Amino acid sequence: MRAPDPQPCRFALIGLLVFCTGVLLAAPMPPAEHRGAAMEKPPFRPVTLFNLQAISGSEILAGTAGTLSGLRLRPETDEMQGAVADWWNGPHMLGGDGNRFGPDRRGWFKDKGWVVEATYQGAFFGVVRSEAGSRGFWDGQLNFSSQLNLGDLLGEDRWSGVQFFAAARYRDGWDESNPNAFVLAQSMFNPSNWQSGTQFRLLNFGILLDSRKMLPIENFVVLKGGWVQPQREFADQPLSKLFLNNAVNSAKGLGGNIPFSSSASTWGGTLTLRPTKQLYLRNGLFLAYPGMTASPNHGLMFEGNTDPAKNGLWYMGEAGVTPSFGADRLPGKFAFGGYYYGTPAGQDTWDGDRVTGQYGFYVQADQMLSRESSPDASAQLSTQGLSAFNLCFFTPSRAKSDVYPFYYQGGLTYTGLLPRRDLDVTMISLGYGLYTEAGAAPERSYTAVLEGGYRWQVNGWLYAQPFFQYFSRPDGTENVANAAILGVMCGAVF
Repeated sequence: MRAPDPQPCRFALIGLLVFCTGVLLAAPMPPAEHRGAAMEKPPFRPVTLFNLQAISGSEILAGTAGTLSGLRLRPETDEMQGAVADWWNGPHMLGGDGNRFGPDRRGWFKDKGWVVEATYQGAFFGVVRSEAGSRGFWDGQLNFSSQLNLGDLLGEDRWSGVQFFAAARYRDGWDESNPNAFVLAQSMFNPSNWQSGTQFRLLNFGILLDSRKMLPIENFVVLKGGWVQPQREFADQPLSKLFLNNAVNSAKGLGGNIPFSSSASTWGGTLTLRPTKQLYLRNGLFLAYPGMTASPNHGLMFEGNTDPAKNGLWYMGEAGVTPSFGADRLPGKFAFGGYYYGTPAGQDTWDGDRVTGQYGFYVQADQMLSRESSPDASAQLSTQGLSAFNLCFFTPSRAKSDVYPFYYQGGLTYTGLLPRRDLDVTMISLGYGLYTEAGAAPERSYTAVLEGGYRWQVNGWLYAQPFFQYFSRPDGTENVANAAILGVMCGAVF
């Protein structure tokens, strides 16, 4: 018997999610200073199944009440109202954040030093133009992470610099979830960064040692080791994680030449020295082996390659400063880094070729450009404002695996651009890469991706992000048509 086609079911699920998101978006978020606060009359009343009372249209437009078809849904008691508001505005869907909505098991474990986080991200990629035509895809991932602080567990402050960590994830691996093959882009410029290392994957586990206040300079030495992800340790740009395309979110040019990816897990460690609060020096050494990011290994290649001759070393280094400018204390990060990937000269490596290894360098410049004033002069600095991020990667190496000699990415984000939407983020980014294959047939010149979006923070733990992507020369040639995508991403913190 022929198996039923799952496609209609998936599109029905997508429609349901979009409808639910539309209902949730009916009322704006409260200002940041009101989130999680217990107030007699909160500025935002969540939709709950209690007594109904008619409200005026002006209240709906003002966003002072959760609404459904012009009705206010009012809790029967102030206590229940406050509990539901705490849950709705809290940072986790499952609650347990010290509020009044259910038992605070999360807080109990946190007091013991154990923090567990789980998130879901799913996105509908509507390919409206490409070489292969147009169609839709739903892609997504579940992330799990855990940290255990030994000092909190033992109740001894002297052990507070010892932390154990672990992380894993699950990503869709069906053909219907993969827009990348449909757009025909070179792998670094894939529309979705969630298609590497699909299905279940162990990402990392290990130990972190922080000197804290044990030395004359606070946090002077930080050691981290175990089964780690080099991509999480170097060229870190938090704002780039707001975007979905693989180049800007994950690869940053480096991933076009070496396995610099969220799916690349290996044995290794980093040493970070911080002589001052604003200056840091970081070095990392890792095991390099072929097939590191392949889906079938599920992040479990603890031996590296079974042929020791194909294993090598991977070194990365980075130096940076993290200053704050002006009376608004605008934070920035300026860094220079590089890598050496491969094995010593004369040894047989990946494909049996004799190579000296690959190397490259990058320059990073991230800066908050302006900050909105805080409504309360005594409050903390506002998180609203305009920020920029930039990274330039280049390599003089001419190894066979070096696809990109030059790559640039940059972007702008504005938090709280619209009135009464203090937590929403407006964003746009550009990624541009040049190819090394001169004289090849067909000759590849460049690929560029432009992505923009608006992250609508529905409540404390749920967001929706409409976005667009445009790819110029997806595979680097004129033989593949430019591609355009319209979509929406939804995310939840459990």
